[in-house]
Amino acid sequence: MWRVPDSGLSRRDVLCGGGVAMFSYLVVGLLGGAKPVRAQVLSGPVPEVDRLAVRVVTDSYQLAIAPNMKVGEVEVERIGMPAAGKSLLGEFGLSMHLESRRGDQVRNMLLDFGFTPGTLNNNLGMLGIAPESIDALILSHGHYDHFGGLVGFLQQNRGKLRADLPLYLGGEECFCTREWTIGKPVDFGYLDRKALADAKVKVVFAEAPAVLADHAFTTGQIPVTSFEKVLAPTRMTIGVQDGIGCFPDKLPERKRMAHVIPDDFEHELATCFNVKGRGLVVLTSCSHRGVVNSVKRAMEISGVKKVHAVAGGFHLAPQKEDYVRETVTALKEINPTTSSQCTAPERCS
Repeated sequence: MWRVPDSGLSRRDVLCGGGVAMFSYLVVGLLGGAKPVRAQVLSGPVPEVDRLAVRVVTDSYQLAIAPNMKVGEVEVERIGMPAAGKSLLGEFGLSMHLESRRGDQVRNMLLDFGFTPGTLNNNLGMLGIAPESIDALILSHGHYDHFGGLVGFLQQNRGKLRADLPLYLGGEECFCTREWTIGKPVDFGYLDRKALADAKVKVVFAEAPAVLADHAFTTGQIPVTSFEKVLAPTRMTIGVQDGIGCFPDKLPERKRMAHVIPDDFEHELATCFNVKGRGLVVLTSCSHRGVVNSVKRAMEISGVKKVHAVAGGFHLAPQKEDYVRETVTALKEINPTTSSQCTAPERCS
């Protein structure tokens, strides 16, 4: 039986008394955590920027001797050979730095945080990305290889980060504890709510399309409307125990009474920019909901039909060849200027 510390109320007592929301409020308050706020909902035209640079901070590998290059209108700048004794680190997971410009306004955002803080902090330092310059944090979905470096990043840079730094999430599901279920089930971690509160991060839920730092927008939750299938390499546990996990009353109604359910990634977000004269840049991060669904959602909510670039994970590796071919055909119909799965720390402008 779960208990709210020092309250004398069990979880069952509160739930049976019809006080689910009250239970959530009590636990968050006793943990010292700030109540999540809702993002500024997108209304009217999406923001437009003059220029966007996307830098891959963490990915599975980096090739120091790879040359700079240009793909269509996209310039790719690589860090090159580092000094002796220093190296960019590669690991399972993803993190990207986004720098946008509109006139004399500059916005810096960090999208996802890789698997470990050591790699994230090392690579941010080598790439010259100042933590104090960051205007917003974005988590695409609740998988450890996308948020594992976050808490360590916040702890190392305590005092440098801007006050009330927003962290945009696709909803409460990001906090659910998870297990990896391909092969023998193993613990896949959890997003530490208390650590976020201790770091004074402002948690912002963006289930609906929303504006990010005045320059970008998020798709909000992505409906599955194409042929794409949502695979479930993880399962999530519903509920809070010892301050860890997700509050059932904050989840969609059909999930509230469940205990353990396969991930459907309903909380996944794609991050988007509308670049003047070029069109949409859609950063999919992982595409669990489907890369085609993600891009079409960005086009639908923005009203912008021209797609300049699609980048991130496409999650095609487990699929059969026919499925991959269908995805390629659908992307060709969308006709982006360029599309690329992220590889190696590099800067794309």
